[in-house]
Amino acid sequence: MEQKKPEIANSIQTGRFATNYHDIGQGETVVFLHGSGPGVTAWANWGKVFPLMKDSYRIVAPDLVGFGYTERVEGQTYSMDVWVQQTLDLFDALGIEKAHLVGNSFGGALALSMAIEHPERVDKLVCMGAMGVSFPITYGLDSVWGYTPSTENMAKLLKLFCYNRKFATPELAQSRYEGSIQPGFQESFSSMFPEPRQKGVEDMAGNEVYIRNIRHETLIIHGREDRVIPLSNTYMLLALIPNSPLHVFGKCGHWTQIEHTEEFAELLMNFFARK
Repeated sequence: MEQKKPEIANSIQTGRFATNYHDIGQGETVVFLHGSGPGVTAWANWGKVFPLMKDSYRIVAPDLVGFGYTERVEGQTYSMDVWVQQTLDLFDALGIEKAHLVGNSFGGALALSMAIEHPERVDKLVCMGAMGVSFPITYGLDSVWGYTPSTENMAKLLKLFCYNRKFATPELAQSRYEGSIQPGFQESFSSMFPEPRQKGVEDMAGNEVYIRNIRHETLIIHGREDRVIPLSNTYMLLALIPNSPLHVFGKCGHWTQIEHTEEFAELLMNFFARK
């Protein structure tokens, strides 16, 4: 009997398609929104954090449409409006009135959009290595969005994501590569951020003018050596959002939750617990 992939969890209808999502633990609900790397899934992005937080919080982590094992339907287009609607539909389908949001990179831009467009559904925000503001596209992000499938290309990307190369293992590169070549994965991924890829950055920053109106407590996290999303993004968000404590991890790249898992989880739990 074939063993079920840990990336594949629950399935629920959200609009035109069924969303693959993880739902574990108990307590206040925290919704985790992953980044936009090739072969990404909610599990690949957040799986190391799940066991550290599940005894204190209910964790919901979807594969956003176009990524992972969420259903791909014919004619589907990809935009921030589509991902916001999917998140709302997921909340409604699961009976979630309000939740904390944790967004990584592209998921950070989505979390910001949720707070701006549907503030009543959001409790506290965490933006980690977040997009959502305009910046000149980095070599790292251009490489991520321009990925073409091969184990060699995936290995190169992992080294861009990490400060400590021990996390960019051949096993992880192989796993992410295999994820990137599942049927339909690369087709949807390559259609999201075509050249010139600066346009993708600007699309993610579509709500920038409204960020200063966010009144939610917003924890901003970044890796100092991030080569995908520049640290300057975090300082822009810090200047714009009134209630925004900041934590910068030294000796850390784009994957704070992977390179500093225990400290990251503790930071989140302390932030959510503080009233």
